Amino acid sequence: MQNPPRLTDTQALSRHRARALRAPAMFLQDLAADEVQERLLDVNKRFTAPAVVSPFPQVWAPRLPGARIVPDADVLALEPGAHDLVIHALCLHWANDPVGQIVQCRRALRPDGLFLAVLFGGQTLAELRASLAEAESRLTGGLSPRVLPMGEIRDLGALLQRGGLALPVADALMQRTSYASAFHLMRDLRAMGETSALAARPRRFAPRALFAEAARIHAENFPAEDGRVAATFEMIFLTGWAPDDSQPKPLRPGSATHRLADALRTVERPLPESPAKPED
Repeated sequence: MQNPPRLTDTQALSRHRARALRAPAMFLQDLAADEVQERLLDVNKRFTAPAVVSPFPQVWAPRLPGARIVPDADVLALEPGAHDLVIHALCLHWANDPVGQIVQCRRALRPDGLFLAVLFGGQTLAELRASLAEAESRLTGGLSPRVLPMGEIRDLGALLQRGGLALPVADALMQRTSYASAFHLMRDLRAMGETSALAARPRRFAPRALFAEAARIHAENFPAEDGRVAATFEMIFLTGWAPDDSQPKPLRPGSATHRLADALRTVERPLPESPAKPED
């Protein structure tokens, strides 16, 4: 039986991340970490054994002292049932098996432990994606995979239930930024370790004119203030709990003992019957 095709070239991704550490641009990692901390403050529970899945431990170690921080490998270095909190930190979008990653995190949780993931969503780099596609189509008459495809919130939220988590919630944070040019945006992506590591990416050098044409299209179609260009990053937050008997559960259909009209202190009126359709 053949293995399914892989989305990500993990060796290339590791090289890109190592290169990024020479002159890192971690502002999105920092934003994600700050957002996660804010969300944890809203949880009425104290976590004593956290773990973080992240390729950039320097972002998370100061925020969660004592947390176990592991890289986002295909097999996560997490012990079953060892943690009451697992954070998957802005790297799930690169996973070849995102459901498998979530399942591994769930297994690492104690009953009623919290899983919280943040990853880039489908609106991320929409402007750059469109500009590159139009430029390549004009110059070569074809398209190559150059920007990682990222999931939509409705699809990503469904991963939580597939991973066996209870009380799933998905929400999004849209971060709109601007750059002096598309070249400055691409330089920042390089410094984030987020340049293309697609397994199906072109292995030959792109024509020199491609990126110049993409930058021109980007500036023309997606302008920002002061002559800059717009760039969007969508962060999706996924939250779910390891199942436990103490958690609230939905009632069986038809098991209600009170009427909604009584709770709202209103009169319940039946809908008028629809007029009968004339026979042909």
